[in-house]
Parts: sequence; structure tokens; C-alpha cells
Amino acid sequence: MTTKTGTTTGTTTARPTSTRNPGTATGRRAAAGLSSLALVKLEIRRTLRNRKFLFFSVLFPALLFLITAGGESNDVTVPDSGLSVPAFMMVSMASFGALTAVLMGNSERIAKERESGWVRQLRLTSLPGRGYVLAKTASAAVISLPSILVVLAAGGLKGVRLDAWQWLALTGAIWAGSLCFAALGVAVGYLANGDTARPLAMILYFTLSVLGGLWMPATTFPHWLQTLGEWLPTHAYAGLGRAIELGGAPHTKDVVLLVAYFALFTAGAAWLYRKDTLKA
Repeated sequence: MTTKTGTTTGTTTARPTSTRNPGTATGRRAAAGLSSLALVKLEIRRTLRNRKFLFFSVLFPALLFLITAGGESNDVTVPDSGLSVPAFMMVSMASFGALTAVLMGNSERIAKERESGWVRQLRLTSLPGRGYVLAKTASAAVISLPSILVVLAAGGLKGVRLDAWQWLALTGAIWAGSLCFAALGVAVGYLANGDTARPLAMILYFTLSVLGGLWMPATTFPHWLQTLGEWLPTHAYAGLGRAIELGGAPHTKDVVLLVAYFALFTAGAAWLYRKDTLKA
């Protein structure tokens, strides 16, 4: 006999279990992935509306390249590098431009988001700490690509001649290497507040740029400073592009250093995201 309650029979109809059910592990992973993607799109739109930031991260590095290498001949080489001055500075300024976009952009913006309560709202969603860090890192890397392309285009106009595969490899290496500094920018945004994020990022920005050999050849430094600079992520970062310009593959030490720094900065940023207790 079938028991009825109101108009509903007691016969139970089994419902298929969806793999997208937010209560399941698979559903939670899917929701987190969608949240990360949505955050990446939001960050890109916000950055593209900031014209001042776009100028300093996209056009300014190309202007610096033209100022520093514009009067130099391609026959003049940088000592101990095997590269002409324009080729050497092209990699330096492309790396510097990407560093500007991902480090300066991420750090100050995140510090202000924490104070405004935006990050606190994100914690109420399904977005995990690593998803937040990766979303911020990915969106910053997308913004850094135009700065790299503009500097490389300026280098081509200045007379830097490379094979097609070198141009492609150079773009990919500098772009991929910028992820390391994007993660550092996220970490800085959690180490400082809205008032101190910019000064702290600027100190790191200029220190890493100078000691890493982005602004001038590291061979001009004292020996002890050269030794220190060789272990900085910016030195390894510039080394990727310069190895490609010389017709070879990036050195293993440079790749390992950047991967290690990326893992360290990402883990630190994710930990700070989870531990942050700042209230709006």
C-alpha cells in the first residue's frame, strides 16, 4: 500500500547526483575554479581602466629603453655579456616593465582592498587562499604582456636582429618569469597597509632592479655585490632573456631559482591571505 501525504505519494523517486553539487569535493573545486576565473576577469578590467598605471607599466619602460640605448650602435657590446648595448638593454627594460606591472600593481591594490573590506568579502565565498593568489598572479601577468611587447617592438625598430624563434622564446620567457614577481606583489600587499605598501614595494622594486642588473651590467659592481646579485630573482629573470638572445637555452640555475622563488612567494602569499584578520 502506498501512503500519501497531501497530494504527494510516499513513493520516493531517486534523484541523480550531480557532479557539480557544491556539497561534494568535485563541486567545491568547480566552484573555486569559477570564482578564480571571475576574479581574473575582474582584475583585468579594473587595471585596463587605470590609464596612469598603464602608462608607467607599458609605455615608460619603452621610453627608458630608447633613452638608454637610443644613441648606442649595435656594434657596441656590453663587457662580458656578448650582447650589443641595445640587445642587452632591450631584455633589461622588457623585464623591468613586466616587474613594474606585476609587483607595483599588485601590492598597493591588494593593501587597499584589505582596508576597504573587499578581501574580507572574498573569504565568504568558495574561493580558497591559493585560488586568490593564483587569480591575482594570473591577472597581473596578462597585464604585463603589453609592456614586454612594446619594449621588444622598440628594440626591433632600434635595429636588434633576432631569429623568429628567439623573439617568440624571449617573449614567453620574460612573460613566464614575471609570475614570480606577481606572487611577490601579493605577499607585499598582505605585509603592509594602504599607507606603507607603496614605499615597501618601491624599496623592493628598486633594490631588485639595480642589484639584479636590470638597469646596468652587474659586472660594474664590487665582487661581493655581484655574488649577492647572482642569487636574486631579478638576476635570474634577466638571464633568461639574455641566454636566448645569445642563441641558447636559459641556464638551469636561473630557471631553478625563479621556480623556487615563485613557490616561496606563492606559499607565503597564500598563508598571509588565510591568516589576515584586518577588518574594514
